[in-house]
Amino acid sequence: MEHLIFERQGPVGWLRLNRPDKLNSWTFAMWEEMAKLGGELVADPDLLALVVIGEGRAFSSGIDTSNFNPATSGGLFSEAGSGAPTNDTGDDRLVTAITDIQACYSWLAEAPFPTIAAVRGYALGAGMQLAMACDLRIVARGTKLGLPEHRYGLLPDLGGLYWLPRLVGVAKAKELVWTGETIDADEAHRIGLANQVVRDDELETTVSKLAETLAAQPPIAVAGSKRAIDAAGGQTLAEGLREAAVAQAHCIRSSDFLEAVAAFAGQRAPNYQGR
Repeated sequence: MEHLIFERQGPVGWLRLNRPDKLNSWTFAMWEEMAKLGGELVADPDLLALVVIGEGRAFSSGIDTSNFNPATSGGLFSEAGSGAPTNDTGDDRLVTAITDIQACYSWLAEAPFPTIAAVRGYALGAGMQLAMACDLRIVARGTKLGLPEHRYGLLPDLGGLYWLPRLVGVAKAKELVWTGETIDADEAHRIGLANQVVRDDELETTVSKLAETLAAQPPIAVAGSKRAIDAAGGQTLAEGLREAAVAQAHCIRSSDFLEAVAAFAGQRAPNYQGR
């Protein structure tokens, strides 16, 4: 990969955006790499937690605005100002192209393991949406976060309009999107966008410890609770309870449950196998 770096530290993976000279702004080549890597990581049974971080002084400043050039946009902006041409199956080609890019982020939310965004410097536009695709966000003081898409006549289409209201509430989400306001780390924490705020020099140490803690949890239980929590907002109480019951039955029938009981009785750390 040219613009992403992936490395393993035991059961914890570190995914690093690697365009530091461009504040890790997104290109179409990066999105292609992200989609390919995501398919591989989601299928890895030994990966139990993932950290997403940017190389250099920024998490990600958003989309590289050179992509707005129709000649270099991979066709995405070549239809600017036109109608809605369709492909041979009657589907809107532009909608299809956008949904393909959305999948580059959505795998983080759908992965069975916890995902953590380690955010410093800037998390703007596509960068902030990447952070929201992760389960947790640890943000360094001094970071600026925002969704400035309206400035370019666009909207946050990479999951931001889905995840933001679930994190900060509907009214606050509308305010942030419509004004394009940039907020700091403390405000992000106050409104529920950031889980923790730390000093910049403590960011990677804090995230590493958290990732190791999450990777030590029973994988089957973690995957089940992640699915249930994410689904809860669109379910009735009965549906939510059913979701939890199905996940709990899977836990009880697993070897990891027996290992947890034995480890508790023996006053030792459990050795989970994810089965």
